[in-house]
Amino acid sequence: MKEMKRYSLTLTVNNEAHKVTTSPNRTLLTVLRDDLHLTGAKESCGEGACGSCTVLVDGQPVRSCLTLAVAMEGKKITTIEGLAQGGKLHPVQAAFVEQHAIQCGFCSPGMILTSQALLNNNPNPAEGEIRRAISGNVCRCTGYAKIVKAVQSLAGEGR
Repeated sequence: MKEMKRYSLTLTVNNEAHKVTTSPNRTLLTVLRDDLHLTGAKESCGEGACGSCTVLVDGQPVRSCLTLAVAMEGKKITTIEGLAQGGKLHPVQAAFVEQHAIQCGFCSPGMILTSQALLNNNPNPAEGEIRRAISGNVCRCTGYAKIVKAVQSLAGEGR
């Protein structure tokens, strides 16, 4: 059997350049978890339906289980590990903790990153806008009320 060609590329993840060598069919999620050991993004459905693998690419939420790593060169990737700075939680992370919006934690990285993207684009979203933004992220624990409350607690702060 013919061996698949491998590509060398540089991925900018959490403001750090990482040189990786990968085959063209590997997903961003696999490279993040297996090569870079950034395990915040979770693999759940593997079909882009649950949002547990969400990362930000150039500030927008992206399902890393559906995204090819080779397509990410030259883009800025942010994982949940990249939000906290200097050992201090990012305001969205802190709001999720303060509002008890984290239960098992499996969906939390995707929810937090999706919420961050929403707040970057709309610093004062209405409840319906928050619910629409997080609608692609499945949470089986919280019932979403505390997640919405966490995002609402940040609305209008002009971060």
